[in-house]
Amino acid sequence: MKHPLWRVCVFVAALLPPLLWLYQAWTFALGPDPGKVLLERLGQGALILLLLTLCLTPLQRATHWSGWALVRRQLGLWCFAYACLHLSAYLVFVLGLDFAQLGDELRKRPYILVGALTWCALLPLALTSNRFSMRRLGRRWKHLHRLAYAALGLALLHMLWVVRSDIGQWLLYCAWALLLLALRLPGVGRRLGRRAGGAP
Repeated sequence: MKHPLWRVCVFVAALLPPLLWLYQAWTFALGPDPGKVLLERLGQGALILLLLTLCLTPLQRATHWSGWALVRRQLGLWCFAYACLHLSAYLVFVLGLDFAQLGDELRKRPYILVGALTWCALLPLALTSNRFSMRRLGRRWKHLHRLAYAALGLALLHMLWVVRSDIGQWLLYCAWALLLLALRLPGVGRRLGRRAGGAP
């Protein structure tokens, strides 16, 4: 296995935040509404992990270091895990597992529908993040995994709808996403790689 320490460090870095937040909730350190705080932190964590996952290909092109690609699948799966925990926190702390309310919630708060669509976009990416799926799908695998950008757009819309007037942090994430999209423009990524390699 290449770069085992690097992989372990990424795993631990992704694992620790939810464990810390659960401990803080257990010890009443998250204020009067720990469920809401957990819900928000897990959703924000999923968005950050998605952005980090999409950063890895530009970073590999810029630095020519293979370690970035080695943790792409791991970060993507961690993003989905955080999204699942975010969804679970909503079902437990907001709905109280009363699924009969879900229809009313979707009608009154359409941002919940956008969040559900984000999760649905991430689901096929998580299910096909394995070598068998890559071999089975061939070229279609790359096309499928472009859904990550659709998921990113939906996640940003979901967050914007939730934060409403307090959009300072959202603007930071949006700028990050726009930079990633700019790096996907034809020729931009290749020029970045050539400059990093010292080519004129």
